Amino acid sequence: MVERLNFTRGVNKKPVATDALEESLEILNEVRGEVFTGYPLIATPDGKYSIDATLVSPSMGIVLFDLIEGPDVEGYAERQDDLLNKIEARLKLHRDLVRGRELLVKLSAISFAPGLANVEVAAEEGHPLVNEQGLAAALNKIVWNDGTDDLYRMTLSAIESLSSIRKSGSKREVKREDSRGAKLKRLEDSIATLDHRQNKAVIETVEGVQRIRGLAGSGKTIVLALKAAYLHTQHPDWRIAVTFHTRSLKEQFRRLINNFCIGQSGDQPDWTRIRVVNAWGAPGGDARDGIYYEYCRATGTEFLDFRSASSEYGGSEKAFDGACQAALVNASDLAQLYDVILVDEAQDFAPSFLKLCFSMLKPPKRLVYAYDELQNLSGTSLPPPEEIFGNDQHGRPLVTFGNDRRRDVILQKCYRNSRPVLVSAHGLGFGIYRDAPQDTETGLVQMFDHPALWEEIGYNVQSGQLAKGQQVVLERTAETSPRFLEEHSEIDDLVQFISFESEKQQNAWLVQQIQSNLNDDELRHDDIIVIHPDPRTARGSTGPIRKQLFEAGVQTHLAGVDTDADVFFRTDTPSVTFTGIFRAKGNEAGMVYVVNAQDCNGSRAGLASLRNRLFTAITRSKAWVRILGFGPQMQGLIDEFSALRQHNFVLDFRYPDDAVLGKLRIVHRDLSPQGRQRLEQQKNYVNNLLGDLESGRLHPEDLDKATREKLKKLLGLVDDGADSKKH
Repeated sequence: MVERLNFTRGVNKKPVATDALEESLEILNEVRGEVFTGYPLIATPDGKYSIDATLVSPSMGIVLFDLIEGPDVEGYAERQDDLLNKIEARLKLHRDLVRGRELLVKLSAISFAPGLANVEVAAEEGHPLVNEQGLAAALNKIVWNDGTDDLYRMTLSAIESLSSIRKSGSKREVKREDSRGAKLKRLEDSIATLDHRQNKAVIETVEGVQRIRGLAGSGKTIVLALKAAYLHTQHPDWRIAVTFHTRSLKEQFRRLINNFCIGQSGDQPDWTRIRVVNAWGAPGGDARDGIYYEYCRATGTEFLDFRSASSEYGGSEKAFDGACQAALVNASDLAQLYDVILVDEAQDFAPSFLKLCFSMLKPPKRLVYAYDELQNLSGTSLPPPEEIFGNDQHGRPLVTFGNDRRRDVILQKCYRNSRPVLVSAHGLGFGIYRDAPQDTETGLVQMFDHPALWEEIGYNVQSGQLAKGQQVVLERTAETSPRFLEEHSEIDDLVQFISFESEKQQNAWLVQQIQSNLNDDELRHDDIIVIHPDPRTARGSTGPIRKQLFEAGVQTHLAGVDTDADVFFRTDTPSVTFTGIFRAKGNEAGMVYVVNAQDCNGSRAGLASLRNRLFTAITRSKAWVRILGFGPQMQGLIDEFSALRQHNFVLDFRYPDDAVLGKLRIVHRDLSPQGRQRLEQQKNYVNNLLGDLESGRLHPEDLDKATREKLKKLLGLVDDGADSKKH
């Protein structure tokens, strides 16, 4: 049941009439439905055609508005006829909306001329012409007698018209209704309809900075791609850049933008005006270009490649941040090269890169950045915009969102992962059901600093209190995790953790399963991804599996190694994708296998990062996921999953207080290989010192007084901290 009138404000060239229409509709309490301005776009033989405003209503069907600025209404009747003919032709392509040759949806058109005082004089019979005073009466005459909730929903989906853009490029052929391939086809058809919040995020653009947040699978990448394409069709003269962290997303962005532009305007995008470009870049032509490299070129700043930046700024993790910060010292209007920049996977960039993007924009600085609250799972993701972009000369923030929902969009609904898959990813990623190691008070690996984030990403409090230091039970609802995502298969088939005696046994089982997926389950090669969580050993560890598959006649490739860095799925030949965890980000498949998952468990420093990898791998799955491994650390993961399964996929835990949160950040912090080696050496040194003191080889008096005082002070602080945490 539609309870109110919602507005989605797109782009048209009639701002005064648009505002007047919105104000007039808002006071009509009995009108229900969705209003779009500057949407939809329709491809015609004469090029793209943008409808001024559209009302989709469960009681009226579709009402198209011809908006008139000023008093000149000449040709309005012909425009109404043209509108109705174009939209009818478009809607008849949707078989669910047609019976025989008849469209099942009522279509009407109204010309709205707020600048015309005497509409009766200019009006023509059968072609409604109204101003603010006559709008309610004109709408009251429109009745859709045969409308149903299902028909209204399908009509709205057709008008939003983005569904076909999301669907897989190649047609899926299935012979058995109960096969995995058939289930995946039905799933993809259902997922293909954008929910309204996503559609709103595509169409509405603010003058300034806009942030889009959401879970893996909530549609951020698709929203950004379609938003870029929509702005390109409406403003073909604008220079638009789309950038991202994972290079294998490049082809996905180009495909989505291309499909949208052809579907909406009939024309291919002008790739000289809308660019899908790497974040870093390097000399070597358009294919290697990047945002940072362009900035350096425009401002005359020395360009640093990865090796130089790593050497200069203390390691690979600090390299890009250091390079961007150094470049920003040379901020200049010469760098204002774009009208819009859209950044995906912003959680993987330092704030300095977003600041660099901001400085590359012409006023009014249209920057759209999307990120996943959980891709790092640390809860310390990106700082607020006031902190990222800084202040003006008067000390006021350059960017602030306030309470403007259009500037800070949250996509709560997850359209990729079913509830059991998503909650498994969170449960294992945070260590919700991990046994507390000896002498520690919690088994948690990490947690959000701000408890309210759980509700923002679509969890409900089933019981308890969502506050630090309190016991809480969190669940996902049918609203944020649609049930059709899990109803196609038994829950125990959706997600499985499987332990083997050895790596060889794991590999043999996986080879057999992939063959069965292709031969018996009617899955395609590109429905399968095999993910290795350790990027350093992925190539060597997956080699034997790929060799066995090759001998069995199954083609495979290692993404970014056997293919160009920008290619994830091969399109030239059927081939199963094998990948390390970093290239997997942003991609998805029906069946996901995670191999050597035991590498994501342990008790050493860096556990938070390892669990993030497991979370990211699991959330690549659109339908089924198999987490495989061997040894005692794999059994630990299975024990955690079994506890989650027994709790019926809810998260039941005590929220850590600030003291425990601080300790988690230290204990499970990420360390470089050199840092980990140094930590082990220091721990050995302390153990040796204690051994010498206990055995009498070293006496406290052998240490000078200053050293003894420092030790007492430090050990006292440790004890005080431990005691205070107990009370």
